[in-house]
Amino acid sequence: MKIAINGAGIAGTTLAYWLHHYGHEPVLFETAPKLRSGGYVIDFWGVGYDVADRMGLVPHLKEIGYKVGEWRLVNAEGHRTGGFSTSVIDHFAGDRLVSLERSGLAAAIYGTVKDKVETVFGDSVAGIEESADSVRLSFDKGEPRDFDLLIGADGLHSRVRSLVFGPEDRFETYLGYHVAAFQVDGYRPRDELVYISHTEPGRQISRFSMRGDKTLFLFVFHADEGQKQMPADDAERKAVLREVFGDMGWETPRILDAMEDVQGIYFDRVSQIRMGRWTHGRTALLGDAAACVSLLAGEGTGLAMAEAYILAGELAAADGNHNAAFARYHERLAGFIQRKQETAKSLAASFAPETRFGIFVRDLTTRLMAIPLLADAIIGRDLRDDIELPDYGEAGKVEA
Repeated sequence: MKIAINGAGIAGTTLAYWLHHYGHEPVLFETAPKLRSGGYVIDFWGVGYDVADRMGLVPHLKEIGYKVGEWRLVNAEGHRTGGFSTSVIDHFAGDRLVSLERSGLAAAIYGTVKDKVETVFGDSVAGIEESADSVRLSFDKGEPRDFDLLIGADGLHSRVRSLVFGPEDRFETYLGYHVAAFQVDGYRPRDELVYISHTEPGRQISRFSMRGDKTLFLFVFHADEGQKQMPADDAERKAVLREVFGDMGWETPRILDAMEDVQGIYFDRVSQIRMGRWTHGRTALLGDAAACVSLLAGEGTGLAMAEAYILAGELAAADGNHNAAFARYHERLAGFIQRKQETAKSLAASFAPETRFGIFVRDLTTRLMAIPLLADAIIGRDLRDDIELPDYGEAGKVEA
């Protein structure tokens, strides 16, 4: 089948890999002029790691990734108030966890398909006309094209979802926070392989030292429902960050000074997408477009890869019957994703508790994680994925 994928991020390129593996003809459309770079660092484990392993990517991901040694919480004077050694996480994940730039993971996955799959950069699906046996797509720039199926892998603010299912606000659950991230060169101090965070009520700023003398900064702050509107450009983003974080202690004044020459600040709201169904006719949604768990959950990337693997496998197993494949795709994943969303919703507030007492409790909880039994009670369940990836075999048939 000829299958259009709107979005060449992690979900879309993973799907393209597996569709091509099973003999389909995927075509990627990406609104950006090239692969996106920068952004933030993710912890990569669980079912997504398993999919990457089946793609042969793990050695490369370990090479470009980081083995973070500690998450350290500090007060306004820089004194440690909480945190934990990442050996606690190793107890649950073993060596099947790596921290890496999200854009680095995306580039690695795209590298597996760039010479095999057509990719159209700088264009996006703008209109959809479905018939009994195909779907005709119009685009912002290119000529209309016909496909057997359309997959919306275009993120939290999915255009395909809006075109097929309705406006975003019907499905978005706003979790009450905004995030921003950027990188700078030459920042000091570095604190190698330590993720350091300073929190004041309703706001948190973190830094992590990266290769090439770069430092990543991540901002999380509470914003009411009425403040959901995103700043339009870097100048507005910088103004918001200065307003929200300008009076914070620790290294914040230096960090805000370092921000002045930065271009391309990542900025978004923390939301979930909750839908009763992810498919309609010849269209299916994937990743954040279908069921965003929120970027603070730490596992959205891996979940998107698992969804892509299962969708491609079910299409192969159904031997061209997309209705059967779409039904199995939803059946296998809906309950699992819903549980992940519930966990993520409760986790979001721990990044920037809104009271000093909340910060105290959060910091105390992280210190207690040095005790293995307590660590298991606090995060053990969240680090375990209660789903088994099917083995579809070379022909796509599910094998026992």
